Parts: sequence; C-alpha cells; structure tokens
Amino acid sequence: MSLHPKPDFGVPHETAAVARAAFPRGHAYLRLRDALGPIYTDIQFAGLFARVGQPAACPWRLALITLLQFSENLSDRRAADAVRARIDWKYLLGLDLTDPGFDASVLSEFRSRLVAGEAEALLFDTLLTLCRERGLLAKRGRQRTDATHVLGAVRSLNRLGCAIETLRAALSALAAAAPDWLRAHTDPSWIERYGRSIDDFHIPQGETARRACAEAIGDDGHRLLAAVDAKAAPGWLRNVPAMVVLRRVWLQNFHVAEPPTEGSQGDRRIRWRTEAEGIPAALVMVASPYDPDVYYAKKRATTWIGDTVHLTETCDDAQPPLIVHVATTADPIVDWAVLDPLHAALATKGLLPARHLVDAAYIDADGLVAAARDHDVVLIGPVSKDNQWQARTEGAFTIEAFHLDWDRKIATCPAGHDSRSWHPNYNLGRTVIRIRFAAQHC
Repeated sequence: MSLHPKPDFGVPHETAAVARAAFPRGHAYLRLRDALGPIYTDIQFAGLFARVGQPAACPWRLALITLLQFSENLSDRRAADAVRARIDWKYLLGLDLTDPGFDASVLSEFRSRLVAGEAEALLFDTLLTLCRERGLLAKRGRQRTDATHVLGAVRSLNRLGCAIETLRAALSALAAAAPDWLRAHTDPSWIERYGRSIDDFHIPQGETARRACAEAIGDDGHRLLAAVDAKAAPGWLRNVPAMVVLRRVWLQNFHVAEPPTEGSQGDRRIRWRTEAEGIPAALVMVASPYDPDVYYAKKRATTWIGDTVHLTETCDDAQPPLIVHVATTADPIVDWAVLDPLHAALATKGLLPARHLVDAAYIDADGLVAAARDHDVVLIGPVSKDNQWQARTEGAFTIEAFHLDWDRKIATCPAGHDSRSWHPNYNLGRTVIRIRFAAQHC
C-alpha cells in the first residue's frame, strides 16, 4: 500500500448542513471537529507506507476512527458500518454523505502498521500537543495518577491446569507442523488423555492423588521434550513456539529428582515442583500457554491474570480533565516503582505537574524525596500505615521511639543506649538501614 497525502481536510457543505439539521442542539463529535479540526494529517503516517503501490485509505481518518472505535467499544465491522451510516462520524471525518467507506479489515491493517512502525504513541501524543496548543493543558498544574488492572484474554488456570493445557497446545502444534513425526514418537494413550478439552480432564481429589497426576503429566511432557531434543529429530521442531512455551512451563513447574543414593538402581523421576524446590516468582511464571507474556497478579483482595495500567490525568479546576500519560506494567510491579519513570516521561513531554495526587500505593519515602529533588514535584497522598508487628503490639517499640543521628550514624533506644552498628543494606531492591544494639542492653 502507498500513501498519497490529500490536502483537503474540510467538511463537505452538504454533510455539514445535514449534521446541523440533525443535531440542532449540537453534538460532542461536531464540537470536537469544530474545536480541534481534523487532529491528524496524512504526512504524519508517511513512514508507515510504501512509496509505490495501491493507494491506501487516508491514515488521518483511520487514526480518528481508531479513537472513536475505542471510545464506543466497537468491533472493526461495527466501526466500518458507522463510517458509512452515521452523520456525526461523517462530519468529524470530513466525508461526503455518499462516501461508501471501506472494508472492516482496513482497520486491523492500520493498527498492525502502527505497531510494526513503533508508532503506537503517535495518536496519543498528537492529540496532547493539539490540546496544549489550544490552551487545554495548564502548565505546572495539578495531576493525579491511579491504576487499574488489565485482564489478559486468557482463561484463568491454576499451575496444574496450565501444565495440562500447555502440553495439549504443544501436541496440537506438532500435529499441524509435523504429523508424521508426532505419530511415530508419541504414546498412543496421549490422544485419549490430551485430545479433549481441559474441562473434560479428570483431576483427582486429594493431595497425594493430585501430585501423582501432576507427575504423570510431567513425565509425558518430559518425554516429548526429549524426543524433540534427540539428534535424529528435525532441529526446527525445537523452535516451534508451542514447544518453546512447553519447555519454559516444565522448567517452572517440574524438576528432575535424582536417585536417593549414589549408585542406586532407581531412575530419575519427574517431580512436581513445590516451595521446597523453589517456585518461580509471579513476574516470570507463565499463566497461559496461549499468551506467555501475561502473569499472575494480586492487589489486596483482587487477583487476576494480566497487566496493570497507570493513568495520569489533569485535575485543574479551570480546565477539562485530560489523560496525559498512560503506562502499562507487567504484574506484579509495585505502584511506587512506576513514579520515577512516569515523572521522567512527563518531563520529556513538558507536562510535569507542580502537585501530583496519588494513593497510598504510590507513596514511599524515596519517592517523596526524588519527586521534589529531581522534578520539583510535590507528591501528595496518604502515607501507608506501619504494619510491622511492633505497631500492632501493645508495649512494643516502633521506629518513632528511637532517636536517629544520621550524621554520626548512631541510633539511641528508648532506654538511652546507643547502637553498636549501622549498615546500609537492600531489601526487595530498596535501600534500608540495619541497626544492631548490644545484646546486654536489649
């Protein structure tokens, strides 16, 4: 597809007349077009298209349609129908009343071009720039940030369910890619065991029976991996995406148990991985074989599989609220870890606030200091309560009961005794101070 930029962005006279007659009291899309114009231009998207070839649909219109589609939660087909049928859309897009529109597949192709050209942020950044030019963004105003979860388009499975479904997916992929090889290197019983949906898979009750079932599944997967890794097997089988995921899931959920004693006759066995052998952190644990980049997450009482999106919005009294930054993180990443890169991104855009409102999950001592020191931003929000056992135990001493001399690096306890040592340390990636007192004083 090639791009032939068109300079005419005006609204056709007949379209404008019909739209005004249909909406005598005005309409949000009509006001948007009148206030901001077409928003985008074809030349902004020139790098996404070839110089020669079949002419592409106007990318500035496709960009605007993408925003409308998202705001109204429309499928591609319904969005394409809206372009043909709705006068408010035609006015915003500057289309003739008789314009026939386009096939729905054009929208997905346009999104693919944006992703391939790493231009996903172009739509958002262009709109922000235009809002700033129109005076809709106050300089060094007030903003707020909050987070919500983004659900992965996958089924929620426990570890055993994920292992079963991963092996099913691998066998299905090999059946399509190398049916003859698979037929010669698999156990005939696997067809009955893994050929049906996981809903029909019988997982026994009881810890012992479930572990035995898990280890039987682990052995089947291990045998399949061994067959694929054999020298006689075609090398490309190892790179089948479903096999790559299978290897990753098996490493995370199973381990090979050696014979109990050296020289014994026992064979190595595939064992279900428990806390004793080490279960990988949720940040790397595969939750679904069909989307290995979504992970388990939990925030307070809410659990999900997916990501977290952090939305930053202006909240100045004299201006409309506008989203100025969107950050998506793979879970589980704590909210306070997002603030520094968030402020850096806002600084790059020239959109740093003077006051930044957040909830307790974003507040920590380092963040309060860094925001003021590095970006001249006052971070405002509730400080988390002290959840240490000392704060919940009557008669126990909390940190407030100690005097800290930061220059001399000495702490004094409530009884008046000085500390014996003061050492910087790290806990979960954060700097902490470990202070010790003499045993005879405690």
